[in-house]
Amino acid sequence: MNKDGKISVNMLSKADSVEGQGVGSAYLEQVALIREMSDIFEVSINSHKKADIVHVHSINLRLWFRFRKRKGIRVMYCHFLPDTLRGSIKLPKPFFNIFCKYVMNFYKKAKYLVVVNPVFIDELVKLGVKKESIVYIPNFVSEKDFSPISDESLLNEYKVKYKIPLDKPIILGCGQIQTRKGVFDFIDLAKSNPDITFLWVGGFSFGMITDGYSELKKIVDNPPANVVFTGIIPRSEMNYIYNLSDALLMTSYNELFPMTILEAASCEKPLILRDLDLYRPILGKEILGEDMLLCKDNNEFDTAIKNLVNDPTYRDDLVRKSKLIKSFYSRDHVKEMWKDFYLDIYQKGK
Repeated sequence: MNKDGKISVNMLSKADSVEGQGVGSAYLEQVALIREMSDIFEVSINSHKKADIVHVHSINLRLWFRFRKRKGIRVMYCHFLPDTLRGSIKLPKPFFNIFCKYVMNFYKKAKYLVVVNPVFIDELVKLGVKKESIVYIPNFVSEKDFSPISDESLLNEYKVKYKIPLDKPIILGCGQIQTRKGVFDFIDLAKSNPDITFLWVGGFSFGMITDGYSELKKIVDNPPANVVFTGIIPRSEMNYIYNLSDALLMTSYNELFPMTILEAASCEKPLILRDLDLYRPILGKEILGEDMLLCKDNNEFDTAIKNLVNDPTYRDDLVRKSKLIKSFYSRDHVKEMWKDFYLDIYQKGK
């Protein structure tokens, strides 16, 4: 505790060094949230000073050495498991296995591991992490940054800026361009719906070691006529991108806790998601129950897209579901969870 009686929290992160990554978005939101509680916590970023709590947000070799040497209660964010890296990066198997061990060693150095998805808990226990050290606190987004916009002329300015047609429905895909993100399925759906613009926001954050890089690069360089790849867009402009779109389409085969879902829901946009097990505990159990729109394959995706564009009642129902998600993952609720967590581990640390 510092001289002012506040608990000092040192945030260690390189998560915002590359734009367009959900981990970076989550980091910025969480830091801003804790700074709002300035009467209780004193926040520093990548500081060399001693702190009561050292919270590392991203896997990074330089942070690894700093994390190992830091005194204080070690907290680590767990945004992914080693196995979820398959389909994201392409490395020779021996190097990939070494990297996975490195990730787990990083996690095991933490006193507390904060997971963004409850599905991770059992998997981490299987990998040797003590269950009592794992805490679930979900991601969230701020309504100040992501909210509905009704000004069509303003949204059209962004359509012109990114060469998006003004007079067609727009289906949005977001994320790094990777095999696991279902980019090939996204393209196939675009080919099946030539009267709809398919807009993909994101880039090759892992560069040439991205899984499927050569084939994906060919598509990005020469997409179908109704597909627009914008590359990475500044976070400050993403609210406009969600609002100019008619729906968010998530074709991913492997996800963690997609910030894009929360951001689109905060803008009250319909969600069309692949049927992944992880969506059930984070979206279904307490929010939508069995009333989720989850698509098993491209045929179901295609039907959902056509219904969305052609049936206003269908679209309104999807908007209603997004509003429920928006309400559940409110910043005030998550703020209290972080407050209670930091206070609890500080008291235990004493």
